Amino acid sequence: MTGYATATANLPRGTLALELRAVNARFLDIQLRIAEEVRAAEPKLRELLGAHVARGKVDCRISLGTRSPAPSGQSLNAAALEGLRRLAAEARQAFPEAAPLRLADVLRWPGVIDEGSPDEEALATAALGCASLALKDFNAAREREGAKLAATIAERVARMETQLAALRPLLPQAIAAYQAKLVQRLREAIGTADDERVRAEIAVFAMKSDVDEELTRLGAHLAEVKRVLAQGGPVGKRLDFLAQELNREANTVASKAADARFGDAALELKLLIEQVREQVQNVE
Repeated sequence: MTGYATATANLPRGTLALELRAVNARFLDIQLRIAEEVRAAEPKLRELLGAHVARGKVDCRISLGTRSPAPSGQSLNAAALEGLRRLAAEARQAFPEAAPLRLADVLRWPGVIDEGSPDEEALATAALGCASLALKDFNAAREREGAKLAATIAERVARMETQLAALRPLLPQAIAAYQAKLVQRLREAIGTADDERVRAEIAVFAMKSDVDEELTRLGAHLAEVKRVLAQGGPVGKRLDFLAQELNREANTVASKAADARFGDAALELKLLIEQVREQVQNVE
């Protein structure tokens, strides 16, 4: 399921901002794009996200907007200055007519001003706190979406149950009509009025065309879908399996259908099942 949430924390070093978003995916895929200052929190962040999300492609971004530190908290990095001086000397030999470095250029060079090492433990704690806060809104949005998906799936299940209820009374009549048609065709084909042989052939064909067991299993699977939806929680994988079983039974009904009404109903069932499968892919 999709979801989006943000959280921020104001720290002495700057503002820590976390953005959490997810799109539909069959399995769990967590992508972390975080500032280097909070890289130490990555293992615990993955563990926290994995404990709250079961399916979906989750993208977690953390940035740290640093404030300008007070002048008293700054110092020059002697090693960086020496490295810059050496590079400038080599460059001057290659380009003798180039203008010398200005003081402002030196101070802007990466690493020349040492702002002190960040408190990694405090940043990691703040990042985890932001993640926990964002997950509340994130999961609340996913739950609202899940309720809508569950309602859609339940509506499709109700339509399938209506189809099954309409088919069951037609089954004896359809089998009888099919048997009568077989009797006529068999007598024309084998050129005999031997009732024993005709009955034996009819029994074989009738067994192949009887879909009572398939209709029963379809009803049982639909009842299980409703039970799983009612229990809540992470049910996507279970519903995905049930959709596959429903599709298999509907295929069997279509292949064994001895009556056009059963063939049409099987096609309608397959359409509804496919709609359920598409929605199930979005359910955690």
